[in-house]
Amino acid sequence: MSLTVENLEKNMAKLTITVPAADFVEGVRDSYNKQRGKITVPGFRKGKVPQVYLEKVYGPEMFYEDAANSCMENSYPDALDECGLDVVSRPEIEIVQMEKGKDFIYSATVAVKPEVTLGDYKGIEVDKIDIEVTDEDVQEELLNVQKQNSRAVPVEDRPARMDDEVNIDFEGFVDGVAFEGGKGENYQLTLGSHSFVDTFEEQVVGKNIGEEFDVNVTFPEEYEAGLAGKDAVFKCKLNGIKETELPELDDDFAEDVSEFDTLDEYKEDLKATLRAKKEKEAKYEKEGKVIDKIIENSAMEIPDPMIETQKEQMLQEFAQRISYQGLSVEQYFQFTGMTKEKFLENAAPEAERRIKSRLVLEAIAKTEDIQVSDEEFTEELNKMAEAYQMDSEQLKDMVNDAEKDAIKLDIAVQKAVDLVCDAAIEK
Repeated sequence: MSLTVENLEKNMAKLTITVPAADFVEGVRDSYNKQRGKITVPGFRKGKVPQVYLEKVYGPEMFYEDAANSCMENSYPDALDECGLDVVSRPEIEIVQMEKGKDFIYSATVAVKPEVTLGDYKGIEVDKIDIEVTDEDVQEELLNVQKQNSRAVPVEDRPARMDDEVNIDFEGFVDGVAFEGGKGENYQLTLGSHSFVDTFEEQVVGKNIGEEFDVNVTFPEEYEAGLAGKDAVFKCKLNGIKETELPELDDDFAEDVSEFDTLDEYKEDLKATLRAKKEKEAKYEKEGKVIDKIIENSAMEIPDPMIETQKEQMLQEFAQRISYQGLSVEQYFQFTGMTKEKFLENAAPEAERRIKSRLVLEAIAKTEDIQVSDEEFTEELNKMAEAYQMDSEQLKDMVNDAEKDAIKLDIAVQKAVDLVCDAAIEK
């Protein structure tokens, strides 16, 4: 294998990789061996059709795709090692030459980790964050606990109101034609949750049990293909209504939901808990403000593929979070009118911020020569083992050198966060 590297604009690089003709021939042969058992040709026993015959009849190209993939899988990791670049994106592959008897040549265009020119990062000025807990904060938290311990009570003597949980049947039509995914039976919907498109929920308000009615909506312009911007009619039937009944706020309530005997004691505990929560939130908010100002003071050029990769990762994280609520990301998009393209577009600013945050913090860790001790590494590994419900020694044995370096870098980055926040000035 031979390699040439061309540096492109905006921290991009083009690797041109040449694989010897003999290796490509071997890849073609391997592809033939994998496929021949599936190939049937009149006059030959299954699996016994000669490679030469197949290439003559169907052309040698029939094995090229597998051979090319094999050559790239074998050569690309070596090319990355040889070029010495810190690649931070998947390669964009282009075949340059793929002919019988000739070297196999392809290019891989990749994003390279940007260099950071740090500005001031110590003595950053930020506004002091208020962490006072008010009586109103305590009352709001009490209401949340009340709602968590509430019960849904069926009602039959009134129409549906906002905040009710209703059971409905529905089917959606556009221009009189039912559309896919627009039908549901015995669907539980909380009015005011904005789970459904446009003004759907508002139009259920005022309806009575057993009533059949139409709901008219307009799908957003960015909605999925086929429905974007269109007017629709949902034929609905209201099957049932439940209202939320909150428990009384008294000493009995405090005993039921906590370890305290009186409501006053429980309130004091809530106040302490809320203060700890505010202190934690203030810490993260301060970190964010300090890092944002360091980013402003620094210079770096982020390659587009690096942002695209981060956006896709954010989509995966979001999909995992809503899966805990029993929803797929496709269902979420359908219910809200969001699309993958719109989600990724909206995610772009945060994706870029995440990348820049990490880059400046790594640069600070390097500039300050922040070291990570074996004890700190072991402590972090123990935390990870506890989170994964694994034995720490077992996890340690599973971690390879590259993963160990990544964990140590994460620790160093967090130490850099602590360094700049400790040095920040609160006004």
